[in-house]
Amino acid sequence: MPTIKLARVSGEYGFEAHDEYGHTVRMDSSPESGGENFGVRPMQMLLMGLGGCSAIDVIAILRKQRQDVTGYEMVISGEREAGKEPSLWQTINLEFHLYGTIDEEKANKAVELSLGKYCSVAATLYKAEADIKWQVIIHPAK
Repeated sequence: MPTIKLARVSGEYGFEAHDEYGHTVRMDSSPESGGENFGVRPMQMLLMGLGGCSAIDVIAILRKQRQDVTGYEMVISGEREAGKEPSLWQTINLEFHLYGTIDEEKANKAVELSLGKYCSVAATLYKAEADIKWQVIIHPAK
């Protein structure tokens, strides 16, 4: 089971998260909410995860179809629910910019397969009913 460790390292809301492979991600809240722009907002990170997950799928599918993908970029934007807590992603727009000798029909099918079948992040966003278990452990002040 993957394990992520997260610790506050800057200001009130500046966190670093580390995975078991030594990768680090910095997160923070917006300055309007008391953050210091130390890192990415957690909800933006969810969109980044969606982009990365789908990108891996799309490139893998196109490679299997012998398509020559020489470059890949995405633009991801989203609109969150207004006036709600929690404020979930209401709409997410994905632009897939593919470079190379690529059949358009195969590219569209690859994106459709990624978002509809293979991408776990997309499936999580579609379902949004994860069973989240938790516990609290209090450590005495040093």
